Amino acid sequence: MITLTEHEMIRVRQRREIAEFFGFETRNKYEIQNAMASPIGFAAEQGRGLWGLLARGFLGHWRNFEIHIFNFDRSPWLVLRHPFRWFFQRIEVSDTAGEKIGALQQRFSILTRCFDLEDSRGSARFQMRAGFFSFWTFPIYQGQLKVAQIEKKWSGLLREAFTDSDHFEVHFHSENLTEADRQVILAASLFVDLQYFERKANR
Repeated sequence: MITLTEHEMIRVRQRREIAEFFGFETRNKYEIQNAMASPIGFAAEQGRGLWGLLARGFLGHWRNFEIHIFNFDRSPWLVLRHPFRWFFQRIEVSDTAGEKIGALQQRFSILTRCFDLEDSRGSARFQMRAGFFSFWTFPIYQGQLKVAQIEKKWSGLLREAFTDSDHFEVHFHSENLTEADRQVILAASLFVDLQYFERKANR
């Protein structure tokens, strides 16, 4: 099982597919790596078939979707569920038994990107606040203390221009972050990709 408290930093790499070079939005798949770039887990959007293809192509990040996160041995670990919403996006995190771990909830904000990171009881434990011009950096605060940060990294000219193959680093700055806190922050890194860097959504 992945234990995030063992890591000060993890990488999340989207795995590109050939179809993306021809304009097709395929199911989002990610490899989760440690600081040495060794894989420790995987994540994959669920939902195949024609409806999934159409939803990804026309509804973008507003669509209803589910992402499953797996350990390195491919055993299920976490489930991320995103309900269909036009405004105030939300993603809920649970374990494989359906027990809620936390959630990420978008809040109204002008010229900033603002999200609450909730605990299992629905209380706002952290806030992710990113300035309008800080396109690739998403710091996470507890009050005024920065406890973590999600950063999008340059993936190379061809990948950035022709695919949705994105690369993120997640830095855990506080030793007081619990395993559940880190799981919600990991979910936030996947959500950031879908919300702000998925080409169809941005269009």
